[in-house]
Amino acid sequence: MALKITVIGTGYLGATHAAAMAELGFEVLGLDVVPEKIEMLQRGEVPMYEPGLEELLRKHVAGIEGSSGRLRFTMDFAEVAAFGDVHFVCVNTPQKHGEYACDMSYVDSAFAQLAPHLTRPALVVGKSTVPVGSADRLARELAANAPAGAEAELAWNPEFLREGFAVKDTLHPDRIVVGVRSAHAEKLLREVYAGPIGEGSPFVVTDFPTSELVKTAANSFLATKISFINAMAEVCEAAGGDVVKLAEALGYDDRIGKKFLRAGIGFGGGCLPKDIRAFMARAGELGADQALTFLREIDSINMRRRGQMVEMAREALGGGSFLGKRVAVLGATFKPDSDDVRDSPALNVAGQIHLQGGQVTVYDPKGMENAARLFPTLAYAESAVEAVRGADVVLHLTEWREFRELDAQALGEVASNRLILDGRNALDPEIWRAAGWTYRAMGRPGA
Repeated sequence: MALKITVIGTGYLGATHAAAMAELGFEVLGLDVVPEKIEMLQRGEVPMYEPGLEELLRKHVAGIEGSSGRLRFTMDFAEVAAFGDVHFVCVNTPQKHGEYACDMSYVDSAFAQLAPHLTRPALVVGKSTVPVGSADRLARELAANAPAGAEAELAWNPEFLREGFAVKDTLHPDRIVVGVRSAHAEKLLREVYAGPIGEGSPFVVTDFPTSELVKTAANSFLATKISFINAMAEVCEAAGGDVVKLAEALGYDDRIGKKFLRAGIGFGGGCLPKDIRAFMARAGELGADQALTFLREIDSINMRRRGQMVEMAREALGGGSFLGKRVAVLGATFKPDSDDVRDSPALNVAGQIHLQGGQVTVYDPKGMENAARLFPTLAYAESAVEAVRGADVVLHLTEWREFRELDAQALGEVASNRLILDGRNALDPEIWRAAGWTYRAMGRPGA
């Protein structure tokens, strides 16, 4: 008999996972405790921008004309327990307020509400990013609180989604990692992921602690690489070097690679910053804090870039006050192909300049609504041209393709001053300089 899948938590991770499981041919039941979210999903709509996700949902959500009908949603844990053989827990694990540590309240609540309804054998699979050691505790609590006892088994299967590529990363993952304690759990997960495994996705079987560490270790490594090249940008600025050429030369080394070596205003979003901080906090609890002291400097370098971008803008405008200066900011999201503005370096820079008296106007292709909720005092324009109109300086802070394809000449005709600061080192300096712009970027000569 075919496995039935449930997905608990239908935010960014859960909605994507549920739609992907339906695409792989499974009957899927998604659960959330927010009625408005369930209502949206039942209409085949998603509360966030993620390329291809809404189309995938509409292809499978029951009740939508022409859909497979394999995907339904509920708010009832009893219905979930009765329906599913494999239950994926995909709830949020944010940073605790005022602390580095991870907030496990949503995960704990999901397990506490599901367990009493598990009256038959089931596999509960954690996908949320949690502090190492959490799975062992949750496995004990699950067995203690489920009527099925030890037959309510736990596995851990971390997610590796990149915003903007989440559908692809779920259907065609570059690796599948499962932390299991039995051959039965491994067998079930091999069945769930039979499609991707058949296409060649590596299937890594490990223990609970290792599976929990993989995501935080990967994010810490990526954060280290980004902050390393940003530290090199600081050295280049002091020495007169070119960080873009430096990164190009480093990238040809197969041991290093080209990815994540673009200097700029640093990383943000809902994963990297909070994951490395939670990793540091957990290492301290385990007595291994010295092993991760380098992550404090990684975090420090990253946050420092934002302030350096503000100072670069101030210097470009003559070194005085921002009062009376019109500043156009291209980009609000923390990365392109997303509407996510959580811990966005672009919005942080815009907000700092605004607080220092600058008249800041922001434009982003997808993040305007979320940005306006977070920073309602900033001005927002409906296009790049309108944002730049009358600007004394233009800041390019999110590397959307739309911005790389802007007509520099046409934009120059509406700006008060043809001065652009590239906070992502993603624009072509020759094109902008040929159109009469003064082009400056972090870690590059000519600044």
